Amino acid sequence: MSAQCEVTAKRAAGAPMSVFERGLTLWVALCIVAGVLLGQLLPAPFQALGRMEVAQVNIPVGLLIWVMIIPMLMKIDFGALHQVKSHWRGIGVTLFVNWAVKPFSMALLAWLFIRHLFAPYLPAEQLDSYVAGLILLAAAPCTAMVFVWSRLTGGDPYFTLSQVALNDTIMIVAFAPIVGLLLGLSAIVVPWDTLLTSVVLYIVIPVVLAQLWRKILLQRGQTAFEATMTQLGHASILALLATLVLLFAFQGEAIIRQPLIIALLAVPILIQVFFNSALAYWLNRKVGEKHSVACPSALIGASNFFELAVAAAIALFGFQSGAALATVVGVLIEVPVMLLVVKIVNQSKGWYESGLPARRIQ
Repeated sequence: MSAQCEVTAKRAAGAPMSVFERGLTLWVALCIVAGVLLGQLLPAPFQALGRMEVAQVNIPVGLLIWVMIIPMLMKIDFGALHQVKSHWRGIGVTLFVNWAVKPFSMALLAWLFIRHLFAPYLPAEQLDSYVAGLILLAAAPCTAMVFVWSRLTGGDPYFTLSQVALNDTIMIVAFAPIVGLLLGLSAIVVPWDTLLTSVVLYIVIPVVLAQLWRKILLQRGQTAFEATMTQLGHASILALLATLVLLFAFQGEAIIRQPLIIALLAVPILIQVFFNSALAYWLNRKVGEKHSVACPSALIGASNFFELAVAAAIALFGFQSGAALATVVGVLIEVPVMLLVVKIVNQSKGWYESGLPARRIQ
């Protein structure tokens, strides 16, 4: 492994969970309250922001999304891709669960719960939009937060780095086709031009800019890189919170009319988190990967790149859509449910290793 990859892996392994990350659910809840209140008290300014569009792209939100996404993409070292061969079994499980199981299982759960079991309790005109939002959420595997989850489980930092780099590489080319396919199978009209524009705006361009900026900063030394990342991290947090306030300002009427919407949308997301993490964890045990590889492999499939999902939902369906609300529910439950998964894989280490060959236990 290159020296830079090693530094990045060690930094990711030792990075503490920030106050914002620990309190993400609280911040999102406060944004819901603030957004709903502001949307009711000051509707005109928010409507003006909603109209600031060019080619169906909302300019304020587009800028906020870039401020959110680019710092996260700067953490990724694509130079770690050559390390995937070191744990090819774990990488194989990660790719299978993330790309062959996760989006399709969510489409099934959305069909079951949103269109059937919960349909009488949800606004009929938004059912398709809720399904679309859940699909968008599942089609975007976790990026930055998986480093935190991996550290909390004693995960192999080199494996974590390589699987994140590989997942993001695949996401550039696979996100749009998978979303388009599943929306089509769900009988939802696919605005392909807007979908492809979203991929370019919120994946391709941010990846290119993030990696160029990363390279320039690293040429000035690791200290300069880390100092800049700390500053950008604060900006990213503020951008996320501002986006959520905007979104809930537009969603206020729907939430006031039917406050149970958020809880109902959370059900398929929760089921999918536990299903995918359990499947990846069990498959890694079956193929003989060590526990420190199985944990990050399971956690990346359970978590989501919710910033991308929110951006794509707003671009495709608008601020007031059920799709945008569904993706934000993923943000709301992210931290508590992932901490529960972390606790489960930590406490089950003895069971996991009892089924491995002795040479695999580390």
